[in-house]
Amino acid sequence: MNSKYARSASAGILNFNPLISSIFLSGMLLFSVSCKEKKDTFQQKGAGAPTTVDVIIAKQERIGNQVEVNGTVVANEFAELRPEVSGLLTFLSVPEGSVIQKGTVVARVNSADLEAQLTKLKVQLDLAETTEKRLKQLIDINGVNQADYDISVNTVNGLKADMQYTQALIEKTVVRAPFTGTIGLRKVSAGSYVTPSSVIASMQQLTQLRVDFTVPEVYQNYVPKGSAVQVLVDPSSGTKQSARIIASEPQVNQSTRNLTVRAVLSSGSLTPGSFVKVYLNEGAEKSSILIPANSIIPEAKSKKVVIVKDGKALFVNVETGVRQEEYIEVLKGLNVGDSVVVSGVLFTRPDAPVKVRSVRDLKVVSK
Repeated sequence: MNSKYARSASAGILNFNPLISSIFLSGMLLFSVSCKEKKDTFQQKGAGAPTTVDVIIAKQERIGNQVEVNGTVVANEFAELRPEVSGLLTFLSVPEGSVIQKGTVVARVNSADLEAQLTKLKVQLDLAETTEKRLKQLIDINGVNQADYDISVNTVNGLKADMQYTQALIEKTVVRAPFTGTIGLRKVSAGSYVTPSSVIASMQQLTQLRVDFTVPEVYQNYVPKGSAVQVLVDPSSGTKQSARIIASEPQVNQSTRNLTVRAVLSSGSLTPGSFVKVYLNEGAEKSSILIPANSIIPEAKSKKVVIVKDGKALFVNVETGVRQEEYIEVLKGLNVGDSVVVSGVLFTRPDAPVKVRSVRDLKVVSK
């Protein structure tokens, strides 16, 4: 009885296994299809979702008449003191940090051989001049040929030329101050062997300090010779000094499209090489469209901004002008009333839908 029941139960299980397997496989297939449909639907929804952005409304803003550029203080005169010939330093006088007068001897290179050569030439010249005088007396009485006398005269002149040449070489062994100014730190010591590439010290003239600065080529009409600029000499206190433009390069740099300008400070209290800010007067105050500088998308040959039109992102080419610390002027490409994207710029795509979260104020955006 028990064995028969066991056989029946076993047969029942065998009979129901195919049905259970079919149901199980169908359920797994439906679950897989359902999951795939949900995943695809989510991707399509995410791809079509609008990008959330903040905008400002383009309008005319007042632009100040000052343009800020970077400058460098340079000395009125600067020179590196070097010997003209190679040799051993036999004399060195470098009063570091002191003012020395023009022509002061700073160093001497060994010139003993040249001075001996000069002494030898003087002896030969004395003999040649004596011979020339004797032949001169003889030529007056026809006691000697004219050719012999001419040779003696030529010998005298040749020796004089050799002496001048040797004297010039001796002068090259002396290093003198080329102008009145402050001498810097000594680079060599007495007894050193120097060459024309060796720097003994540097000199700078600290009166009438100058400022060299560069301006974009669009401002070259605003830096005429004789005009005044303001130089920020102390950023902590905001102290400024007036400087007068004395010259500018006749050609715009082709790489940077900038023009180099030089101005003379009204008073000298700076150190050459110092970094300064230069403010130049661009002209009368004007009104233009201003946008935050980070709204500009720079490209290889153009600049773009994103505006919102009919709920979509529109990329437009713009031409910019004055750039201030936080704002940039737009000369062409924008109209008053355009909605300019100021946040979420990197996530926008051309003609893609966008959602405006807020309309912000220009001054608030730039802070």
